[in-house]
Amino acid sequence: MDRDSISFSRIRYEVLDGRIARIVIARPEKRNAQDRKMLYELDRAFQRAALDDGVKVVILAAEGPHFSSGHDLFDSASLESLGGPIGLEGGFDQPAAHGQMATEQEIYLGLCWRWRNLPKPTIAQVQGKVIAGGLMLVWPCDIVIAGEDALFSDPVVAFGVNGHEFFVHAWEVGHRKAKEMLFRGNFLTADECRQLGMVNHVVSNGELSEFTLEIAREIATRPAMGLRLAKQSVNNSLDAQGQWTAVQSAFALHQLGHAHARCVNDGLSIDPAGIEIIRSMSTRK
Repeated sequence: MDRDSISFSRIRYEVLDGRIARIVIARPEKRNAQDRKMLYELDRAFQRAALDDGVKVVILAAEGPHFSSGHDLFDSASLESLGGPIGLEGGFDQPAAHGQMATEQEIYLGLCWRWRNLPKPTIAQVQGKVIAGGLMLVWPCDIVIAGEDALFSDPVVAFGVNGHEFFVHAWEVGHRKAKEMLFRGNFLTADECRQLGMVNHVVSNGELSEFTLEIAREIATRPAMGLRLAKQSVNNSLDAQGQWTAVQSAFALHQLGHAHARCVNDGLSIDPAGIEIIRSMSTRK
């Protein structure tokens, strides 16, 4: 199928100035909770931008008051029905830990790592709440620009796991703040995250879209080859620090947490009390 003819229902894909792709998450009635359909639509949109030689920069934005409340915990659509999988994991229908690990390897860790290594600059344009899986859309991006009301949290220790699946917390906010963030599950403000180095700029919500676009326009004037090499060089520096090895290790521990929860919660892979904690955080205005 021609990638330019693919229609989307969870996102919008726009090309601005002929050089900037803007992917807009468009499920505001669900606080942009990510079901599997959305994740595969995001992947197809990132692929479209990557393969379009006219596009120099990619912006990831979101409709509504909040960027993303995280994973849609009640979605169980089959990967095949959504155009997946894109990886080589297999085993998605296997019982218990086998199937869950394979599925999360594909739709969470696999997609995040794929987007992290997209060979063009990516900018996250963030407003409102960014909870757990919401961070998994922000952290693969190269630059983060936040509205002054943006709040960031990974409270999923409440589920009995170590944190969300793309475990780069120590690189994003530093090891001590990462521990507090996970232990307490509290929100970090946009300004706090800027001071920690996770956010590049904090601007008023009214300026957020235009400010992000101006940064993208400036970057888009640079040679595509230079941008590609610069991004790969910085990512290689993180890899030399062991980021990918650490992410895989944390992912394995995440699966251990699920397996433990399944033993103590009548077969459920997450603690029901944790669902209520995340729901209350994501629905509160």
